[in-house]
Amino acid sequence: MKKKSSLTLLLLVICLIGSGQTKKPGFRVLVLYENGGHHVAYTNAAKLWLDKLAIDSNFEIDYYQNTQNINEELLSKYQLFIQLDYPPYGWTPEAAKAFEKYIEEGRGGWIGFHHASLLGEFDGFAMWNWFSRFMGGIRWKNYIATFVQAQVNVEDLKHPVMKGVPSSFIVKKEEFYTYDKSPRPGVHVLASVDESTYQPDSDIKMGDHPVLWTNDNVKSRNVYIFMGHSPILFDDNWYTKIFKNAIFWASGK
Repeated sequence: MKKKSSLTLLLLVICLIGSGQTKKPGFRVLVLYENGGHHVAYTNAAKLWLDKLAIDSNFEIDYYQNTQNINEELLSKYQLFIQLDYPPYGWTPEAAKAFEKYIEEGRGGWIGFHHASLLGEFDGFAMWNWFSRFMGGIRWKNYIATFVQAQVNVEDLKHPVMKGVPSSFIVKKEEFYTYDKSPRPGVHVLASVDESTYQPDSDIKMGDHPVLWTNDNVKSRNVYIFMGHSPILFDDNWYTKIFKNAIFWASGK
């Protein structure tokens, strides 16, 4: 009798351990990225950071290197879409249509970085007009190819994405894009770069220069974070805090 009780207890412990190992993820994330080009070092660092966060915070990530398999059915499996380093052109028509619906109907959240605002005619592709409107009606104009350090000023400290972030912080290396106009009239700006703090100085400036914003005119929780070129960003506690905040806010968790 005693032996049977011990065996039952052992089986119960094994079951409890097993159930912990197969715990259902809190949410699922689709990450779209380019596996090549001069941004690959940033992407590799981001993937390492994301994978660790997913384990620590119990969510699941699937990585995609192109839009060939992205459609409405696929997107229905994900609570968050991260456009890690992927431009808004060259998408399949089905993927573009599914993404528009995903955002407009609030089927999941979105976080975009860097290349997501590369709006214009590139590599033989026309500009995705819907995506331009989503990003505040902007068109890419120029960028600082030689890189600069700069101060970013937070404009909405109360927004969940900026929780625990100071009113300003330094970005050590970035190639800040300029656009044909500020996206500000069409979006809710969370932070902007102070162009007077560029080190070294650059003539490539646009005046009012938002670098982090959200579009409140769609149902999806969304946030664009311009900074996303150098892997050293993942050594910056404020950058990773913003990224982490964005993940849990945009996913609705």
